Amino acid sequence: MVFNTYNMAEANLGPSSRKKREKGGGQDGTSTALYVDRCKSKVWNYYTKLGDAYVECNVCKKQLSFHNSTTTMQEHLVRKHSIRDTLLSQLKDDQTSESDYTAQENAAKRSQQTTPESGLYHAASCLEPRTDVILELVLEMIFRDLHPLSVVKDKGFGLLIGYLEPNFTLPLPVQLSSMLWHRYNVVKQHLERYLQTAQAIMVCVKFWVSQLNQTYLTVTANFIDGEWRRVRCVMKTWQAHKDKAEEGDLGEKLSAILSEFGLSSKSVFCVMHDSPQSTAANSQQLKNTYGWSSLCCAARTLHLCVKAGLEVEQVQEALSTAQGIVRYFQQDTKATCSLNSKLEAINKTKLKLVMDVGSRWITTIEMCESLLDLKWAIMSVLEEHPKGTAAVQNLADHQWKLLQDLVPVMRTIKIAISFLCEEQNMSVLSLMPCIHGIVTAIGQQSEEAGAIIKTVVGNIRSELTQCWGLSEDEKVLESPAVIASFLDPCFKEMRFLSPSLRSKLHKRVKNMLSQVFNHQSPSATQFWMPNSDYKAEGGDAGSQLSAHKGRCSSTPSQSMYDILLGKDPTESMPEIQQQLENYIVEPLCKHSTNPLDWWKNNEHRFPAVARLSWQYLAIPATAVLPNQAFTTSKSTLEHRRAILAPENLDQILFLHQNFDFLELMRNSSETRNRTLH
Repeated sequence: MVFNTYNMAEANLGPSSRKKREKGGGQDGTSTALYVDRCKSKVWNYYTKLGDAYVECNVCKKQLSFHNSTTTMQEHLVRKHSIRDTLLSQLKDDQTSESDYTAQENAAKRSQQTTPESGLYHAASCLEPRTDVILELVLEMIFRDLHPLSVVKDKGFGLLIGYLEPNFTLPLPVQLSSMLWHRYNVVKQHLERYLQTAQAIMVCVKFWVSQLNQTYLTVTANFIDGEWRRVRCVMKTWQAHKDKAEEGDLGEKLSAILSEFGLSSKSVFCVMHDSPQSTAANSQQLKNTYGWSSLCCAARTLHLCVKAGLEVEQVQEALSTAQGIVRYFQQDTKATCSLNSKLEAINKTKLKLVMDVGSRWITTIEMCESLLDLKWAIMSVLEEHPKGTAAVQNLADHQWKLLQDLVPVMRTIKIAISFLCEEQNMSVLSLMPCIHGIVTAIGQQSEEAGAIIKTVVGNIRSELTQCWGLSEDEKVLESPAVIASFLDPCFKEMRFLSPSLRSKLHKRVKNMLSQVFNHQSPSATQFWMPNSDYKAEGGDAGSQLSAHKGRCSSTPSQSMYDILLGKDPTESMPEIQQQLENYIVEPLCKHSTNPLDWWKNNEHRFPAVARLSWQYLAIPATAVLPNQAFTTSKSTLEHRRAILAPENLDQILFLHQNFDFLELMRNSSETRNRTLH
């Protein structure tokens, strides 16, 4: 797919601008103004020459080496200032008459009212090209950094721009809104064309709450493109009622969004929900109406499993007391200063107390670890301060021991989280091996632990087994996560399954491949069968005799392998089945191998299996990126999007997520085309 470069409206210089240019020469004859002689490259409008070997960027004042080529200068503008070729191409030659300028200005004004058919980028026309650049950079700052449009009315921002560019007038929010809508529509057109190239799309739905306590729903599309790259793009964000979505109203909304991008419901095969409630409320309706499978976000499910495991009375008492200690040091300044002085004495100032946040179980283990690391200092401070023991209850010895025994179990689950956050393990393909690994590892850790820890581990293992159906063979075989694991060359042995279940899985995949094969190329079977029948039954008696002789003569030509071992099953095996058998016996890859890279290099060997891999390896393990799903605190994205105004929120989040991604795809496409030519 070819992505067009930005297509901004033509911005030409008026008569007054030409007069300014004529006065722009320096004392040494070298122009220091924005405009230079037309015979030079347009990139010189952003640089000042410093002798024969160096140039200085007019934007950031950085000095670059100059070797009679503007390539490095152009790359600097693109990389550091997002000033691309199309911006440079706007600096038109200034050899035009006064009357021509007036006509061009009128044309530029008219072009503001029309929308170009192509290009990711379009700005309101301005008379000064430098003004164009600043205006577009302000717009990019808004959607890249998730600022509200009202940022242009902030006094500090106005003072900064006024100092850097005294002649620049900041646009009103309503002007930026118009530019934002235009940019959104253009990028949306490109994304629509790109989505239509996907073999299969996995949709994720995520509810979140703004600072004004308004609930929003963001829908993202996940798929693997033709270059075996994992793609994640935002489709839409809108204000929603979570209760209605959990009552089964989600299917119609998703279908409408797909229609906006020219996609049918058949292009989606799976939907990931961010909560078990949403999954339970919508899964059956989505399956019956649209044929979509439903999954729950692994991060949310794992959180609920761990939380249920910790619902043991003794554990809750110890955690509650631990939270009281941390809260005491957060609120009492003298106690905090005393604790810090003790840490400075032993050069351990990096150690800090962490408060447990109920909605993020990872903070539970971090609180326990921080308390155990600072146990001696905490107890010393509480003993030294008379109000300490009265204001806060200290942990008893058996509670300290309980936290110490709990940490290794929780740390194992935390290691699993780190595993899922790695780039090659972000897909659901790594989920089932990871869950089985957790169940096995914490089970072994609890063998020599006390009764309370055994209860905790038993609860967690029970919840994991129930949520992922580990004890139900049919549920395991139907799980997209299990099929995805089989399609990973690192996990295809499926060691966590019993031999009988492994055999059933192979049969299930074989049936799936047959269905895909018959659906994709039904003419292949129809082409071969009639020809075979024609040779056997058609023609005269001579042809029938020839066929009979052929059948009779085939018996003595059998090889010794056929006689002793029977007919080779691979000779009559369908091609897709043979591909599957060859894939199964393929040597395992290292765990660090990226499955997408492996399939990109081996797609030609197993084309039918690769088609299935395109579909299942696109399923993510979490509804959002793993580093956001498993974080201990809210990300910058979550904080900034919470303050955006509802009327521009969808466009800003859309561009924030998709703009750089589409630009990367365009650059990759151009690089590939240059390589081919």
